[in-house]
Amino acid sequence: MTSSKSRLALSVLATTLALGLSACGKKDDEKVATQVAARVGSEEISVHQINQVLSRTNTAGATPQAVQTMSREVLEKLIDQQLAVEQATESKLNRSPEVVSQLEASRRDILARAYMQKIAAALSKPTPEEIKKYHVEHPQLFSERRVFNVQEILVPAAAGVTEQLRDFASAGKSMEEAAAWLKGKDIKFGGGSATRAAEQIPLELLAQIHTLKDGQSVVIQGPQAVTLLRVASSQLSPIPEAAALPRIEQFLTNQRASEAVAANIKQLRSAAKIDYMGEFAKAEASPTAATPAAPTTAQAPATDGKATTALEKGVAGLK
Repeated sequence: MTSSKSRLALSVLATTLALGLSACGKKDDEKVATQVAARVGSEEISVHQINQVLSRTNTAGATPQAVQTMSREVLEKLIDQQLAVEQATESKLNRSPEVVSQLEASRRDILARAYMQKIAAALSKPTPEEIKKYHVEHPQLFSERRVFNVQEILVPAAAGVTEQLRDFASAGKSMEEAAAWLKGKDIKFGGGSATRAAEQIPLELLAQIHTLKDGQSVVIQGPQAVTLLRVASSQLSPIPEAAALPRIEQFLTNQRASEAVAANIKQLRSAAKIDYMGEFAKAEASPTAATPAAPTTAQAPATDGKATTALEKGVAGLK
């Protein structure tokens, strides 16, 4: 949703454009000038189109002059786009099967998102009490927030060495000792190190890591791999309550919307007649309804160098 500052900036933009354009025309043309920013042949580009593009841009805190400069840049891009659209239409590209398919896919996506946004817009906002409660219940993200320097060793779950890795962790063994033991057993593994702030770590994983002191380790069991994670060092870096509360409000809003959409889609699925056809009818289908971005959880790390580790995904709503 557009913030109050963004709405103010967009309002300034609309007013600025309206005044600027109307000043260039006659009095009788003032109404039209406030709506049309440019004409490309017989097609018009409206101020509303410019505002629509800017609404997807962070204009919070921008001065009226900066917003006006941005609006001019957007207008020029829309002009270029319209010229390209005209050429595509003249070349009958709008009739090609591939383009028609992409347009239909875009239409479906826009309609589905609009429906989800409608559900989210009808929800009540988190109360100040709910926001403060979340702040108190999650000190690891705010008052006790730390920035961690961690080391990881990733082993395929099929290797069956989870208990041995737990023994290494509880005994305070170094990562070098663990790696040497795995090599001695001819077990393939991956590894690496990273610096992650608390909000960049999945909540379930953060609950475990937050209790560790520097030099301590924990074993994270996943369906595909086991991770031996060691906190090499950490630094306390709390977030003031005044800065934390707006982030929490946005996070809880996103979380509430995600849950409401998921529940609604589940209800629609139960009431709809869905028949799986062809190869999809051969196996039991258990699809998961698509929902807007929600807080991510720890994912099982894979064993190759390009894999996403358990720390690669965090609480997106709190960034």
